[in-house]
Amino acid sequence: MKHLFFIFLLVALAAGGAQAQTTAGNVPAKQPIELKPGRMQPQAKPAPNRPDAPPQFPGGAQGLNTFFQQNLKYPEAASVKQISGNVVMTFTVEADGHLTNPSVVQPLSPECDTEALRVLGQMPAWKPATRKGQPVATQVRLPIPFGNSEGLQVEQGKPKFE
Repeated sequence: MKHLFFIFLLVALAAGGAQAQTTAGNVPAKQPIELKPGRMQPQAKPAPNRPDAPPQFPGGAQGLNTFFQQNLKYPEAASVKQISGNVVMTFTVEADGHLTNPSVVQPLSPECDTEALRVLGQMPAWKPATRKGQPVATQVRLPIPFGNSEGLQVEQGKPKFE
């Protein structure tokens, strides 16, 4: 008699599980939204770590140009070799505005890379990025010019996860 009860229980559970699977299987899958070129749509739920305002050097782009003009020294070895171009750096602007984790992403020459790291270490604190009014740490990609007079452009990186 006990065995009959357990068999009945197992059959009932198996039938209930099969019914639950068919019910869940009958729900139509939500079709993905297709974004077509020229018809982009804003995000319904923006990423929780995306800043509303990017980090900014004190004085903006003009202040950054002035800072480089006053502090960047073109290495003599690079001058002799007539090396010119940009050293692309990445660093994190922390929530308090200080710079951390500097690294060379696109090197130019060992002398220029060293000078770029030195100058980056002398930079003042930036105005941090903000998300919903609160400062957040953000990674920044910055080209540092050597031997050319092209304008600077700050590329914004992905926010740092806390």
